[in-house]
Amino acid sequence: MFINISFAPVETAFREFVRSYGFIFDAIKHVLLQGFLVPLENLLRSAPPWLVLLVVGLIAFHATRRWLPSLAFVLCLYLVGCFGLWDKLMSTTALMLVSTAMCVVIGIPIGILVARSNGLRAVTLPILDVMQTMPSFVYLIPMIFLWGVGQVSAIFAIVVYALPPLIRLTDLGIRQVDREVVEAATSFGTTPLQLLLNVQLPLARPSIMAGINQTVMMALAMVVLATLIGARGLGETVNQGIANLEIGTGLQGGVAIVLLAIVIDRITQAYGMDARQRRRLLYRGGGLPSLVRRAKPGEEA
Repeated sequence: MFINISFAPVETAFREFVRSYGFIFDAIKHVLLQGFLVPLENLLRSAPPWLVLLVVGLIAFHATRRWLPSLAFVLCLYLVGCFGLWDKLMSTTALMLVSTAMCVVIGIPIGILVARSNGLRAVTLPILDVMQTMPSFVYLIPMIFLWGVGQVSAIFAIVVYALPPLIRLTDLGIRQVDREVVEAATSFGTTPLQLLLNVQLPLARPSIMAGINQTVMMALAMVVLATLIGARGLGETVNQGIANLEIGTGLQGGVAIVLLAIVIDRITQAYGMDARQRRRLLYRGGGLPSLVRRAKPGEEA
């Protein structure tokens, strides 16, 4: 009744491709692993915990302009250390920082190009739809073929999984820049590069930061699955609890991931606020929900 369709030729072609160009992937693996991930992970793990907590507190205060939320974020990470998971927390943080940096380097330029071309947008959006709806486990298979089991495969799987929101929101933010502002800047003789750097990107910053926020959250969600292909970090604790039916161990790792997610989410949201929101937060105060509340039309700054 059904015609037999096999994907065996695809697998064969993929193997031949890897066999022919494997040296390129080995070079990428070496640069990414030895040039970025390993030095960063060693730096974070060798640094005194109090120094890391201090840096996080300063970054949080710079983002929120309030000491109470900053202290709460520091206490969240301190609690993870009390669980005995500090080294794994640093491994997860290094993995996320490298993955997020790659997403930013790849996603923002693509988002800019998509915002400038309706034709490219029509081609890109269906691809992003497929990337977002594809089961996350599927991304692990080709990465193992290309880079083997280990941290590098995990990084690229995270990048593919977490990239779409950043491209979409960068495109959306640039397209939502007021046309009158763009026309005014153009009338003053700005070049396309000046228009992008001095007008469009600053006005699109809240949307772009929202994309970075979503990318970081999706990268963190992928961390647990990435441990299945050799990634180190908090996901190992969760998988250990699942494999050994140790509820306490799994819950401990899960709570640690949630605490890390809260810290990253609030800091990135705070950096996504525009000038009006920052002034309101600085002079009027407000709790954590005020970090994501936008000013109503006509409301005083």
